[in-house]
Formats: sequence, C-alpha cells, structure tokens
Amino acid sequence: MNTPTLKNEKKRLDVLWQYEVLDTVPEAVFDDLTELAAHICEAPIAMMSLVDEDRQWFKAKVGTTVSETSRDFSFCAHAIKQTGLFIVPDATKDKRFAKNPLVISDPKIRFYAGAPLITPDGYALGTLCVIDKVPRELRPDQQRALRILSRHVVSQLELRRRTLELTEARREGSRYQSELEQLREELAQARRRLARYEKKATPLRD
Repeated sequence: MNTPTLKNEKKRLDVLWQYEVLDTVPEAVFDDLTELAAHICEAPIAMMSLVDEDRQWFKAKVGTTVSETSRDFSFCAHAIKQTGLFIVPDATKDKRFAKNPLVISDPKIRFYAGAPLITPDGYALGTLCVIDKVPRELRPDQQRALRILSRHVVSQLELRRRTLELTEARREGSRYQSELEQLREELAQARRRLARYEKKATPLRD
C-alpha cells in the first residue's frame, strides 16, 4: 500500500518528536479521554494515535492490546491529511482500504472515524479515533464530541510539553547555580593563594 505523505512531513515529524511522547508509559489523562471517546461514540475500539515516520504508535487505547502498527496500513495516516473528521463508513467498500490487512484479517476494521490532533502551529501529530467491526456512521453529536475531545488531547499534550520544558529549565538553572558556586569557590581559593604569595614576597622592613 502507498503511505500518504504530507508536504510539510519533515517539519511535522520534527514537531512530533519535540513533544517527547513517543514510546512513553500510559498516562491517565490520555487514557480517560480515549475511553470517553469510545463511550460517547459507542465504539468497541478507540485509540490516541501518533503517526511517526514509518509507524503509528498508540499513546492510549481501549478495546485492543496492540501498541503500534505499520504506517503503511494506517487509517490515521490518511486522517492527518484532513483538518476535520476523517470517516470511513465501510472499509470493505472503500478502495483505499478494501485490501488493507487490518480490514481483511484481525481486527477486521469496518468503520473508522478519526479527528486529527492539530497543534497550535497547525501540525497534525496523529488522531483520536474510534473503530468498529460493523459498518456504521457517527451521529452529529458524536462527531462534535470527537472533535472536542481531540482538542482536549492536544491541550494536554501542550501542557505536558510545557511541564517538561519547565522541569528542564529548572534542572538547567540548578546546574548553572552549582557551577557558579563552584567558580566562586575556586576564585576565593585563588585569591587566598595570591594573598599568601604576596605576603611571602613582601620584604621585611627594619
């Protein structure tokens, strides 16, 4: 299968990696938002996916134990090309996905709806998506809820990144303070040595 690519793909990947979230442990806030998406959309499977260079990795998931799949088979790789919801009512009748291994065999995806996770700068990192094993649609209220939840996911990603940056800034500040104190001590020692040298070098007067 051909993997969809974006014109700004290199920059998009750079931004994704800056969040330092790939391959991290589960976090309750993302698990809760994903579970809420599954509940509201009445879907057995829901995922918060992040589309990496050659894979899609799931930061949070409901109804599946799979942690990642190849980007070649990714529905989300198509979804991140959209600004709105990307909906596939019946994958078996969609030429883009009819021969997809995830459609032909387990988990036998039939329905997919994904809301892109778009950063404040306009880069789509992945999706909040719901999946079903039967063809279907989302009601208008469910579509709206999925879009709202996706924005909450992005807000939490932003908060997470700012927290990491603040922690790193504090760590750097502490390191600089330690180095400054060390330099001050070394300067004080040098001054004491110089004072002793000058005292020894000063000739005694009668």
